[in-house]
Amino acid sequence: METQHFSYDNKIVKFFAYATILWGVVGMLVGLLAALQLAFPIFNFNLAYTSFGRIRPIHTNAVIFAFVGNGIFTAVYYSLQRLLKARMFNDRLSWIHFWGWQAIIVSAAVTFVLGITTSKEYAELEWPIDIAITIIWVVFGWNMFGTILRRRADHLYVAIWFYIATFVTVAVLHIGNSISLPYSWIQSYPVYAGVQDALVQWWYGHNAVAFFLTTPYLGLMYYFLPKAANRPVYSYRLSIIHFWALVFLYIWAGPHHLLYTSLPDWAQSLGVVFSIMLLAPSWGGMFNGLLTLRGAWDKVRDSATLKFMVVAVTCYGMSTFEGPMMSLKWVNSLTHYTDWTIAHVHIGAMGWNGFLTFGMLYYLFPKMWNTKLYSEKLANAHFWVGTLGMIFYALPLYWGAIVQTLMWKEFTPDGLLAYPNFLETVTQILPMYHVRVLGGLLYFSGLFLMVYNLLKTAASGKCTDNEEASAPAIVTDTKRSNSEGLHRWLERKPVQFMILATVAILIGGAFEIIPTYLIKSNIPTIESVKPYTPLELQGRDIYIREGCNTCHSQMVRPFRSETERYGEYSKAGESVYDHPHLWGSKRTGPDLAREGVPGGKMYKTNVWHFNHMLDPQKMNAQSIMPKYPWLIKDVLDTSSTPAKIRAMTTLGVPYAEGYDQIANDDLKKQAEEIAADLKKSGIEVASDKEILAVIAYLQRLGRDISVQK
Repeated sequence: METQHFSYDNKIVKFFAYATILWGVVGMLVGLLAALQLAFPIFNFNLAYTSFGRIRPIHTNAVIFAFVGNGIFTAVYYSLQRLLKARMFNDRLSWIHFWGWQAIIVSAAVTFVLGITTSKEYAELEWPIDIAITIIWVVFGWNMFGTILRRRADHLYVAIWFYIATFVTVAVLHIGNSISLPYSWIQSYPVYAGVQDALVQWWYGHNAVAFFLTTPYLGLMYYFLPKAANRPVYSYRLSIIHFWALVFLYIWAGPHHLLYTSLPDWAQSLGVVFSIMLLAPSWGGMFNGLLTLRGAWDKVRDSATLKFMVVAVTCYGMSTFEGPMMSLKWVNSLTHYTDWTIAHVHIGAMGWNGFLTFGMLYYLFPKMWNTKLYSEKLANAHFWVGTLGMIFYALPLYWGAIVQTLMWKEFTPDGLLAYPNFLETVTQILPMYHVRVLGGLLYFSGLFLMVYNLLKTAASGKCTDNEEASAPAIVTDTKRSNSEGLHRWLERKPVQFMILATVAILIGGAFEIIPTYLIKSNIPTIESVKPYTPLELQGRDIYIREGCNTCHSQMVRPFRSETERYGEYSKAGESVYDHPHLWGSKRTGPDLAREGVPGGKMYKTNVWHFNHMLDPQKMNAQSIMPKYPWLIKDVLDTSSTPAKIRAMTTLGVPYAEGYDQIANDDLKKQAEEIAADLKKSGIEVASDKEILAVIAYLQRLGRDISVQK
């Protein structure tokens, strides 16, 4: 058989590795700032651009799509070439992918700082950047499949299965969740509303975790862990079960983020059932990884690389046990909206993704620079500092979550809420927030040990940008032999493999989403629910711009503890005009779904809202809410009102024909009424300020349901 000579492209791997390190430092630095802001509000700096609501999506996107994303591409570009015995399909595509992805990351950071966001969890980017992501993702897939199709390896190794599933599923999720109607060159409204938007969002959100933070990293585990341990994967058959069960089951589990909400019960139940089923393949993958080290555990003692990988796989097992447990309704009733979710997510991000990335980098740099790791002691120090950082980060949040949820639900012997003031439940867990900062600081400081170690390693060697290699040419037989297993045959058929993986992930999403649109009884209408006034619509968009939904939910669950605190539980039909939904995932502050009900449990006056937005600490010294002085100074941009009304009308919101032409007249009238009410209390504010729109929106929340009663 003819031997063919070619070269591996190490230069693109090197650049993605450097980008991984750079964005890891940036993303975790911003995360540390966000943790400081929750513990000490002064770190919001009283500036619009540095407030928690704008910083938080920068942190999540920088860690997920910049740090982890570049880590994925580092792993794929390195391992794919070696597993397929082929150079990447096209060098130009590789570099378009690299620079395009970095440009997207920078664009994301700039837009978030400016408050340009859709507010959809892990999908906050606006439509022009979403289109750019789609293009660059296609470039990545084109390059990957081109390489697969010209491979010199007969079969596709298990890591490549996970890379294929990642590509097709992320494409489906991103396009499905990002469909929106632009009302300007940079901003838009999602086509989905209320219940439907919540379902599509968490179909995306849960599976963004599954197919961006999990499946590609499982491919990374299946390649780099055996390489670092110099052992074969424990079980080929377990790999097959792990892969197909995971990609089929994961896509169904999104509704477990919406338990006890207005989502139809049947969809919630499906989310619970499939979440519990996920435990089996997830732990099968964990055991396959850990048992790969059989006979090599002595190496773990001496190798920091393997230490990072072992703890990463263990954290994967912990997270994938915790997730199904949190999807049990009785557990979810305690943990949802608390910091338990934050701790759970960070065990996955810091432990599974972070540590596996660190392990990969410690393995790659000596290999690519043809030298030894500069200091194994520094790498071990990084491991222990990072591990302690995770412990000090997560444990206080678990403890604080238990404290807070029990305080939320506690009643006195007389049947009254023991802690009716929500702020009491926040101040009680502030010490946990302080310890969390210490944990984040430890984890972050470990990065600098790694950066120094890897740079010194690179300086001691030389990276071969084009690594010479050779392999025999193969002639792939498309026929299946009698002795060949079905899956072994499928591994020689990448196109069919991709199609089957796509079908597997489409079934669950279609089964949950389509009935929610076609069967009207899933979202019964409420006659008293009306569209937002122009001023309220503008106020809602400012509320989204400032990231208020990051800390406040708008979903009263049917628990006595919540109806006693907030008012009547939320109905499916009351959010039919909400593009997007704002049900929330975390309560750092109280729920606002009934904020505007006159005489209600949560009702506040216009004056209270004005003073609270201006200086929350003046209203209560223990508040950790940021100040929003710019809302009082900044003039409301009403030039966008007609376009927003037209977009909403197109999406089915029943504004009268031609209302866009007179909407600003109603806006001005309502603003003047609020300004006049504030003036009665001695507050002079012009009727064109943004604060009036925010107050109008907050005073609208829940009013339609109170009218119905």
